[in-house]
Amino acid sequence: MSIDTLLALILFAFSTSITPGPNNMMLFASGVNFGFRRTIPHMFGIGAGFLSLLLGVGLGLGAVLATVPMVYTGLKIVGGLYLIWIAWKIGTSRSLGQGEAKAKASPMTFLGAAAFQWVNPKAWVMAVTAMAVYPDPQNYALTVGVVALVFAAVNVPSVSTWAGFGSALREWLSVPVRLKWFNITMAILLVLSLWPMLK
Repeated sequence: MSIDTLLALILFAFSTSITPGPNNMMLFASGVNFGFRRTIPHMFGIGAGFLSLLLGVGLGLGAVLATVPMVYTGLKIVGGLYLIWIAWKIGTSRSLGQGEAKAKASPMTFLGAAAFQWVNPKAWVMAVTAMAVYPDPQNYALTVGVVALVFAAVNVPSVSTWAGFGSALREWLSVPVRLKWFNITMAILLVLSLWPMLK
């Protein structure tokens, strides 16, 4: 892989990882509701799940999706329904995850976040695009690994900024009416983030 291709890949990984999407909306809301530290497993779950998705797509799953488009359509439907359910949970949350509320509510787990990548429409678009553009056909397996490692190095720091932003707003959003409208807004944005991916 040439230096130019590698730099383009890093830029692609950064721009797709840092921009709004289902993962980042959920991390922002989790940072507000649970704080940065309790959101760390969610962040690492996204990184691990997306890494496994990239490798799966690069090593053959992308070809299956190309030959059986109904599988991809099914994944988009399942992912969309799951996101709507998550949006409902966020939108109806009325207290920060601390004290008594902490016992009742919990952030997404590492495994839950990793599994979510396999039904996340934006993650599929990112993975299919990355594996269609960046691997070198002459050294395919090696460059699939390079693409996956670049995303692993860029993804977690990028998405963690969203949890950090949310955590920074915790004190301001400790006022119940502000938190209520923040959570409703985040739920709406999470649902709206599906629109470009479900076309």
